[in-house]
Amino acid sequence: MAKQTKITPNFIVDTALKMAAETGWDALAMTDLAAHLKISPTQLQSHFFDKNAIADTWFARALDAMLQPLRDESLEDRERLEILMHRWLDALAPHHTVTADMLSDKMWPFHPHHWVPMIFDLSRLMQWWRDAAGMRAGGRRRQIEEIALTGIFLGTLKRWCKDDSEGQANAKAYLAKRLSLPIFN
Repeated sequence: MAKQTKITPNFIVDTALKMAAETGWDALAMTDLAAHLKISPTQLQSHFFDKNAIADTWFARALDAMLQPLRDESLEDRERLEILMHRWLDALAPHHTVTADMLSDKMWPFHPHHWVPMIFDLSRLMQWWRDAAGMRAGGRRRQIEEIALTGIFLGTLKRWCKDDSEGQANAKAYLAKRLSLPIFN
């Protein structure tokens, strides 16, 4: 008798990523995913309302990877920021193309219902990035840091999505260069 796999949210995300690697994220249908998992669409919907929710869970995993404690407390802000963002990007790298497709899908002009939550998700990610890096400035300094980090992150992510270099080294070089600004030293 074959052992039946327990259908968990993580198993669903992993399966969706594997299927999307073959078909493309845009072509992945929730009903096809349910059929592949041998569950009903209703059962799948009880875990994820749509593909966007699956994508959000995938990005939450990257945040979890980023937030692992830093071992060296003596690092400069710039070094901590770089390590943390490398963790986030590296967590997504095994499904680089699918991840880029997810982001493109979220930005599709006819998906404005994804845009507003993405703004809040971006803001949360920037807050966690600053906080995990040990940056504790308040007031105007904090605002400047947040704006600078948001611009650096978006520029890095744009390059990362199109980067076919080993380990997305070109995007990471862009990140390192931008984090060398005096504000982060």
